[in-house]
Amino acid sequence: MDILNVVLRWLHVAAGILWIGHLYFFNFVNAQIAGILDGDTKKKLVPELMPRALYWFRWGAAYTWITGLLLLMLVFYHGGLMFEMGVEWGMGATIMVVVTFGAFALYDVLAKGGLAKNLKVFGAVCFVILVIITYLMINWGMFSYRAYNIHVGTVFGTIMAANVWMRIWPSQKKIIAAVKGGTPPDQAMVGLAGMRSRHNTYMSVPLLYTMINAHTVVPGADSVIYLFAVILLGWAAVAYMYKKAGSLKGF
Repeated sequence: MDILNVVLRWLHVAAGILWIGHLYFFNFVNAQIAGILDGDTKKKLVPELMPRALYWFRWGAAYTWITGLLLLMLVFYHGGLMFEMGVEWGMGATIMVVVTFGAFALYDVLAKGGLAKNLKVFGAVCFVILVIITYLMINWGMFSYRAYNIHVGTVFGTIMAANVWMRIWPSQKKIIAAVKGGTPPDQAMVGLAGMRSRHNTYMSVPLLYTMINAHTVVPGADSVIYLFAVILLGWAAVAYMYKKAGSLKGF
């Protein structure tokens, strides 16, 4: 079991680097130059560059999520780290695990609505929902400190992986085909892929914190406040990186 634990962690981190690295390339590099390319250049470049980049992007996401799920089952569900001493599985815990993996359904409905047109309002609503989910994990599911941290990260990771395979990749296939054929891509597809990729970028920084924080000691009785603060700080950092990316110039 120890060997399996180490191997899964190794694969999880390696796949995560592959995935998140491409996510940042798309959002902080590629998106900044795509708009200045002329039609002929796009017709030559996009069909060659994007399928290759998106291959590693989507499979990095898949293997990150799969190895993460296996680690969650091994370390928490099998390893007994879900609860503090004396607490057992109950209905609340079971339902909150279901909510963890089913949160994409709620997010997807919100992201398809008019609310998502304003990123700040959308983020505020999602933050409130996340606070409620975390509160229920702690007070109804009776999750331990490490357990609620990693499950909040699992909410982010599951939404992000589902975005890649169910929204970004299907949209990008249509966009690439249109560019290759010399026709303007459907702007609805372009907007959808861009929005979901942007959402994933905002979720990625807090996600990385939950992966690390699940292995630390409890910083205090109000430890959950640290988690919420880091989520907001992470979103602010991503907003700054978008601003910085837009200001960088080539030679």
